Amino acid sequence: MLLPGRPQSTPQALCTGEWQRKRIVAYISGTSIIILGGVDKLIQTIYLEHRLEAIAFDENTGKIAVCAKGKVYVFRPNGRAEGYLKWSLQTQIALDSSDGAVTTLSWGASEELLVGSNSLTLWSTAFANDTADVRLLWRQRLANPTKLALVSSDASLAASVAEHDRLVKIWRKISIGGDDNQADYSYLPHPRAVVWMQWRQPVHPEETADNVLYTITKDQVLRVWAPVYPHDAHLLQLWTTVDLRESIPRYLDEPKDDVHHALIVDSRVFRRATEQAVATAGESDREREALQRLVEVANRSPEVVVVFDSHGRMSAWGLENVGCKSRKTTDMFSIVHAEKSGVHCGRSEVRFAAFAGGEGLVVLMHSFDGRICWMETRLDTFLDPTPDGVRFGLKGIWTGHNNAIQSLVRTADGTSMLSSTETNKHILWTKTTIAGMDTLRRKSILQPPNKVERAVILDGGSNVMTLHTNHVILWDTAHGASTEMARCSFTSNGKMLCLLLLPEVVDSPPVYRVVAIDEEMTGIAWEVTLPIKSHSKRNGTTNGNTPYLRELAKFDLGPRSGLLAIIPVDPVGWNAVLSENLDMFSREVATTISKSGLVRSWTVKVYKEDSALKWLATSTVETGILNPSLAKGNSIRKIALVDELRTEITIWDSKAAQLEYRQVSSDGTDDLIQDLDWTSTPQSQSILAVGYKRRVVLMCQLRYDYLNAGPAWALFREINIEAMTPHPIGDSLWLQDGGLVIGSGNQLFLYPRKIDGVDKVLDSLHLTSHKTKLDDIFDIVSELNGPLPTYHPQFLQQCILAGKSELVEEILIKLYKELRNYHEEIGLDTFLDLPIDRYIARDKPPVPVRRASSYSPFYDSAQDEDTDLTTFDETLAAKLCELLTTISIPHMTGPEQINLAAIVESVAQVKKHRRSIDEHGAQYLLFFRQYNLQRKAPMPEMSWREITWAFHSDSQEILIDLVNRNFQGRMLWNQARESGIFMWLRDTEAIKQQFEAIARNHYTRTDEKNPVDCSLHYLALKKKNVLLGLWRMARWHPEQAVTMKFLSNNFSEARWKTAALKNAYALMGKHRFEYAAAFFLLADSLKDAMAVIFTSLHDPQLAIAVARVYEGSDGPVLSNFLETKILPYAIAEGNRWLVSWTFWMLKRKDMAVRALLSPLDSLVPGIGGSRDPSSRLFLLFDPALIIFYKHIRERTTTTFKGAQEITPAMEWDFVITTARVYDRMGCDLLALDLVKNWEFLRAEKKKEVIRMGMRARRNSLMVMDAPPPQVAAISEQNEKDPQKWKEGLVKPPAAVWEEPDMSWAF
Repeated sequence: MLLPGRPQSTPQALCTGEWQRKRIVAYISGTSIIILGGVDKLIQTIYLEHRLEAIAFDENTGKIAVCAKGKVYVFRPNGRAEGYLKWSLQTQIALDSSDGAVTTLSWGASEELLVGSNSLTLWSTAFANDTADVRLLWRQRLANPTKLALVSSDASLAASVAEHDRLVKIWRKISIGGDDNQADYSYLPHPRAVVWMQWRQPVHPEETADNVLYTITKDQVLRVWAPVYPHDAHLLQLWTTVDLRESIPRYLDEPKDDVHHALIVDSRVFRRATEQAVATAGESDREREALQRLVEVANRSPEVVVVFDSHGRMSAWGLENVGCKSRKTTDMFSIVHAEKSGVHCGRSEVRFAAFAGGEGLVVLMHSFDGRICWMETRLDTFLDPTPDGVRFGLKGIWTGHNNAIQSLVRTADGTSMLSSTETNKHILWTKTTIAGMDTLRRKSILQPPNKVERAVILDGGSNVMTLHTNHVILWDTAHGASTEMARCSFTSNGKMLCLLLLPEVVDSPPVYRVVAIDEEMTGIAWEVTLPIKSHSKRNGTTNGNTPYLRELAKFDLGPRSGLLAIIPVDPVGWNAVLSENLDMFSREVATTISKSGLVRSWTVKVYKEDSALKWLATSTVETGILNPSLAKGNSIRKIALVDELRTEITIWDSKAAQLEYRQVSSDGTDDLIQDLDWTSTPQSQSILAVGYKRRVVLMCQLRYDYLNAGPAWALFREINIEAMTPHPIGDSLWLQDGGLVIGSGNQLFLYPRKIDGVDKVLDSLHLTSHKTKLDDIFDIVSELNGPLPTYHPQFLQQCILAGKSELVEEILIKLYKELRNYHEEIGLDTFLDLPIDRYIARDKPPVPVRRASSYSPFYDSAQDEDTDLTTFDETLAAKLCELLTTISIPHMTGPEQINLAAIVESVAQVKKHRRSIDEHGAQYLLFFRQYNLQRKAPMPEMSWREITWAFHSDSQEILIDLVNRNFQGRMLWNQARESGIFMWLRDTEAIKQQFEAIARNHYTRTDEKNPVDCSLHYLALKKKNVLLGLWRMARWHPEQAVTMKFLSNNFSEARWKTAALKNAYALMGKHRFEYAAAFFLLADSLKDAMAVIFTSLHDPQLAIAVARVYEGSDGPVLSNFLETKILPYAIAEGNRWLVSWTFWMLKRKDMAVRALLSPLDSLVPGIGGSRDPSSRLFLLFDPALIIFYKHIRERTTTTFKGAQEITPAMEWDFVITTARVYDRMGCDLLALDLVKNWEFLRAEKKKEVIRMGMRARRNSLMVMDAPPPQVAAISEQNEKDPQKWKEGLVKPPAAVWEEPDMSWAF
C-alpha cells in the first residue's frame, strides 16, 4: 500500500482523467507531484523547488500542469509505446510579477492552458516548428485574485470566481489568436460566496452538448446553471437548486451548522458505471431487483447529485433534461434518501472526483484535513433505495507528510510508528487493514515548538515521549491533534545519544520507564505513569489516575573508552521483555560502539524500591572495524555493522562473538549503506533490511554450511523505488507481521509480507514447496532455515562426521524405498518414518579393522530386486541416483539434489572398503570421493578437517593406494596438494616413495621430459645423481651442458654451496622460484628453500612436504617453520584443525587437544589473534571439532594431560555451543544426540589417571606415550644431577612402556 503524501488543502489539489485508455490520477503534496494509475499503483513522483498550489490534467494530450508562486510547469508524457510511462518537463511559464502567485489552472482545447492569478491568461503549449516555446494568447487583468477558473468541455466558455466572491464570471471567446484578442464576460449572481464550481462533461468527448455549470455557495446550496436559448448557448441561467442541508433530515442533537457535501456524477460516468453493473450482475432476486431499479434510472440519462452529511448518511437526486437542447420538461427526482453510505466526510472541506472503474463507480474524496480516500461501489448497490448498510467500500487512503521524512520510530510490537520530518512535524501511525490490505492509519499529528532530538511511543500509540535539549515532554496522542500532558527538565553531561523504552511487563495503571544515555556514558531514567484508558475524558484526571512524569534515577555505565555511538536494540520476536534477574540471559536493550570497533551489548534491571538501575554488559565483540558508521543489534543477539566508508557490511553473532557475514559493495554513491533494520520470523529467524540510497535489500540468515563453506546470510529480495520517486530513502522500519515501511521524501511505502509479481532475486533461489512458489517472506526464511529433512545432504554429511555411518546407510535405504512409490501430492516424511530414538542412539564401539575377504555376499551384484533391502551397496546406490535425477524432492533445490546423488555414490564406493579401513580413514575417503564427483577444474583442496582425520587414521596404506588409483597412478603435485597426502602421511618411507613417484610423473608428463620439472623433488630426496642422469638425456635443452657441469661438482664443499646459493638468487630474480628452491637444497639450505616456496610460491604444503622428505618429520628446520610460520598463521586465521595438526607434528599432543577448545590466543605466548574480522568467521567453529576432541582426548596419556587442562566449564560451553551450531545448521537431531549422549571427563577419573600414570580405558585403549609421574620426576632429577643415578643399582630408562591389558576383549 501507498501513503504518497499529504495532499494540499486547496481546491485544485486533485485531478483525474482518462488518456489512451489509462486512468490517470494526480495530486500535489508539498513540493511534489504524485501520479498514480490505481489505488496502490504509483507511476511517478516529481519534485519541484516550491510549494505547489494547483494541478490540472489534459485528457486529450496527457499533459499535466502545476503552479507554484508565479510559475507554471507543464509536463508531457513519454514512453507510452515502450510501456514505460513517465512525465518530463516540457516548458515553464513565468508570469509577470504584477500578476502575483498562480492559484488556479484549467486545460482548454488545442493544448491551451488557462492560468488564474491577479489576471487571467491563456497560453498555448502546443509544439510549433518542433519547439516547445509557449505563447501568450490572451490576458485580462482582474479586480481580485482568482480563486478558481475552469474551462468548459468544449472550450467555448470559462468560469472564474475570486475568494469570497458572490459573482461568477462567464468568459466567452470573441477573437483569440489574432492580433486583437478579445473575450466577453457575463455574471452569474449568487446570494452567498461561491466555494466550488464544476462544468458538466459530455457523454463522449467529441459530442456537442450544452455547457452546464454547477456551483456551491457558502450556505450549502447547489445551483445548476444552463443555457435557455439554443442560439445564445453562452448565456447561462439558473436551472434549479438543491439545498444540501435539507436533503438529509437533521438529527435532534445535530448542530445547525453541520457541514454537507455534494458529489456530482455526470451522465457519462453514470452510463459507464451502469454498463459495468449490468455486465457483472448476480442471479439472486435481490440483485435483479436492484439492477432493474438502476436500469430505470439510467434510461432517463440523468445527472446524479449525491449529498453526504458528516455522519455518513447520503441522499441522491437525479437531474433529468438539463439544458436547452433536451427540449423537455425539467425534472429532479429522488433516488435514495437519508441512507447509510460508509462515506465519513467529517467537518472539513471536501472535494470529490468520480469516474467509472473498479467495482463500477470510483469516488475520490479529497478532504482538506490532509487525505484522499479511494472508494468504490456498484451502482445498483449504491442507488438501491432499500436500507442495506454501507454502500461504499474503502479501498485506500492517500495521505502522509508534505515535507521530507527524516526518521521512523516504532513500538516494540510493531503496531504503531512515528514519522518525523525535517520541519519538526511528526505523525503517529497505527497499523490497520483496508480492503484486506495492510496499511497505516494516521492517528495523531504532533508538532512541538522545540526541535525533537529523540522520541519513543508508549502505551501502544496512545502517548509519545519526546526528548529535547534540556527537557522531556509527554504527549497525549489518542486524538487527531496531540496535546502536552507533562514535562520534566533535566541536566546532562553531554549530548544525548540514545532514548529507549525499557521492555517491561506493563501493570495497571500503566507504568513505563524511559532511559536516555549521553556521550559520556551517563544517563537518566524517567518513570511515566499513565491514566487508565477512558474514552470519556482527555488529559487530567481519568478514573482517579493522573498522568505523572518524574525523574527516576541517574546512572553511569563506566568509562567512555572511545565511545562512538549508543543504539537501542531492535526488539524482534515481539514478546521479549526484561527478565526479573540481571544475568547474561536477560533481554538486551542497548548496544555501544567504540571507535576501535568494540561492540558491547547491555541489559538492565530496575530496582523499584531503591529507585535505581543496574546495568550489565551481556556480550563483547571485538570486530576490528574502525570508526563504524552504522550499527544495529536485535534482541536475539545479532549485530549488523557498517564500516566508515559505508561500503562494507558485517553481521555478527554477539553471543558467540563470531562473524557470520561480510560483504563489500561498490564505491558508487548509490551503493553507500544508509540504514539497518531488524525483524524476525515467529521462529526467531533473523531478517535484516539494508537500506541504500534508492533501494532496500532484504537479507535472511541461512543454515550454517561448513562443508561447502556456504554463506550464513543471503539476499532474498530487493525493493527498488527509483522508478517511482527520485528522492533518496530517508528511513525504513519493520511493522508487525513482517511489513516493511520505507520513507522517501514525503511518502511512505508499505510492503507486506506477501511478494506480488516477479522478484528476480527471489527467483534465483529456486525455492519451491510441493511445486508451489513461495511468496511469503516468513515462509521463505523458514524454508531457508529450520530443521532439515534427514535425507538432506548436509544432515547426512554431519552424520558421517559424527561417526554415524550405519545410520546414513539406513537413511539412504529408507529413502530409496520411499522414492520408489513417491507421489508429489503425498510428499516425504522428514524423518522417513524412522523413530527418533534411532537418530539419537548411543554410538556403538568401533569394530576392529580387519581385512575384507575377496568375496562378500553383501555386494553380490545378482541380488534380486524384490528381496528385502537391508544392505546399502553400489547397485542400490545406482538405482537411488537414477530416482534422484527424475524426481523433484520436497525442500531441496536442484544443486542440493545433485549433492545428495554425489553422497550416495561416495557412500557406496567407501562401503566396498569399509572392512579394510577405520572410521577416520572412511571419513576422509568419503569426502575425497565426494569432492572428486563434484570436482571442478581445479578441485578445491581437502580441508584441514579431512587431512586431520586421515592423519590420525591407522589405515593410511590403503588410503594411499585408493588416492593413487583415483589419479590413475599419475599423481602430480597439484593433485597431491588437493588430497593433502603429504600432510596426513606419518610414515617417513611412504612419504619419500610418494614424493619420488611425483618426481617421475612430473618428468614424464610431457613428451620433452624436462628435468627442470622434477629438480626440486629429486634434490629434496637427495638424489642428485638421478637428476644428473636425467639431464644427461636432455640433449634438446639449451641449459643441459651448463647444468650437467655444475651438478657434477661436490656440493659438500663450501665453494660449491656458495655457487649454488648464487644461482638460486639469480633464479629468484628471474621469478623461477621453484627452480630456485631446488638450488637452495643443492646448497643444503633447506630453510631458504622453504622460505622461497612459502613466500613466493605461496604453497605451505609443498614447503612442509620438501622438509619432511629432506630431513624427516622431526627435523629442526621443519619444527622451526611450523612454530614460526604455520602456527602463527593458523592462530591468526582461527583454524583449529591446522593448529591441532601443527602441535601434533611438534610432538606437543597435549596442546593439540587444548587447541580444539581453548582460546587460540592463549596457547602460545606472544602470538595473539588477528584483528581481521575474517579470523572470527563462523566457519572456523566446526561442529566436527567436538567429535575429534572426543576421539583424541583419551587416546594417549599426553592427550589426556591436555584434556585435564580443560575445565568442566569450558567443556560444557563447548558442548552447548556445538549444539547451537547443529541447531543453526538444521541438524536438530544431532544436537539432541550430542547433549543426550555426551560424557564429560569425571574429576575422579582425571585424578586416577594422573596418580597411576598408566592406561585408562573408555571405549578405547589409552597409549602410554609419556612416562608416569614418578619416573618422569626421577628422570628430571637425574638430568639436573647426572652423577646421582650412580647411587642406585641401575639408571632408569627414558620411558617405560607397558603391555596393554587385553583381558577386556575376551
